[in-house]
Amino acid sequence: MSTSARSHPASTASSGGVQSLERAFDLLERMADAGGEVGLSELATSSGLPLPTIHRLMRTLVATGYVRQQPNRRYSLGPRLIRLGESASRLLGTWARPHLARLVEETGETANMALLDGDEVVYVAQVPSRHSMRMFTEVGRRVLPHSTGVGKALLAPVPDDEVRALLARTGMPAATEKTITTPDAFVSALETVRSTGYAVDDNEQEIGVRCLAVTVPDSPTAAAISISGPAGRVTDAAKERIVPLLKEVARDLSRTLAATGPA
Repeated sequence: MSTSARSHPASTASSGGVQSLERAFDLLERMADAGGEVGLSELATSSGLPLPTIHRLMRTLVATGYVRQQPNRRYSLGPRLIRLGESASRLLGTWARPHLARLVEETGETANMALLDGDEVVYVAQVPSRHSMRMFTEVGRRVLPHSTGVGKALLAPVPDDEVRALLARTGMPAATEKTITTPDAFVSALETVRSTGYAVDDNEQEIGVRCLAVTVPDSPTAAAISISGPAGRVTDAAKERIVPLLKEVARDLSRTLAATGPA
């Protein structure tokens, strides 16, 4: 969620304790939006909260390990969040699995769910195809986004300058002879994803394998689902049938994730 779209936590609070809790979570989300490290003045500007209030909340978050104060006096997300994030990722996979099973049932191909974790794509759920010839992408596997369909889907909503900065950090090694290896070509590919609403990995991660991917709208963290299989089965003709199904399942999954909140 962008900082501009996030409502001010004070406007929905019903008591002092709830207000402090909402404000603390809001600050953590703003820190994540800013890349994980911010100064108090930046938080004051983005949140609209008084500096003394922010300082008090940050002291509590530091004391509990959810925030760490750096030597330069700036604040970064703390290590205790890692365990929460890992558990949440596993739950996302659990909630996604019935939707992935539907994709396998209706397409016959392996279905995956992936998240963007830092500069990498991590697969958090999979339902394998029943075919003997299928793509094997184990849960927990990490790959660079430039050579995958899910990576393109996940980066399509990201501004081009941020995409280029990510590619500069990771490099663009060629997994196959079809891998996109220049920032300009990759940014151009993302334009196609934005206009069509889906991404394609055409032998770019593994020769002989094609992947079709879409983002999960309104996911609490950037997420994408995909089907992958032999290029001989995931043809252009099959794509015309599979892409609308992928988009429908992504919308259904989005509703499932939204339903995990309060009744």
